[in-house]
Amino acid sequence: MSDYRANPKVDFFFNKEGQWQDEYKKLRAIVLDCQLTEQLKWGCPCYTYQDTNVVLIHGFKEYCAILFMKGALLANADGLLIQQTENVQSARQIRFTSLQQIIEQETAIKAHIYEAIEVEKAGLKVELKKTTEFTVAEEFQIKLNAMPDLKKAFEALTPGRQRAYLMHFAQPKQSKTREARIEKCIPMILSGKGLLD
Repeated sequence: MSDYRANPKVDFFFNKEGQWQDEYKKLRAIVLDCQLTEQLKWGCPCYTYQDTNVVLIHGFKEYCAILFMKGALLANADGLLIQQTENVQSARQIRFTSLQQIIEQETAIKAHIYEAIEVEKAGLKVELKKTTEFTVAEEFQIKLNAMPDLKKAFEALTPGRQRAYLMHFAQPKQSKTREARIEKCIPMILSGKGLLD
């Protein structure tokens, strides 16, 4: 049977000095009360149901948050769930800027956690966009058309590596910046490497 108590391996996250410590501790108590198993993943407290990741507690300068791994599948009738960026397909956050906010929203937070557990019990999966659905920057398409070796090398990359490049190339607003990014990455693509390799 899973252990729904605080995991000593995660205590350091809650005991370190930092701006969101009171908020983190309250979120931890709420999540553990929902009978999820506490683990440490990606340097953050992650809560699992039968070894599948359900929620994560993390923080940034402007806010701390509880992140629902498959938040895109949750009803979100109260509008609390936020998509971090347009490129995040599955996860959704509930953000907090004060302990009081967490206390006031505790019932809603638990409702979302229980719904997320039901999503896992049902074995639901988020339909991720296919690589072909991502925007190809015009500047990159020109290079692919002009350089058959580049096209072949790009198509040989894993779908995840392809998506990373496509998002990286499409981000800048100025064509000159997009071209510079593409030029810088061409040798990596030709050698079969991903953006982060």
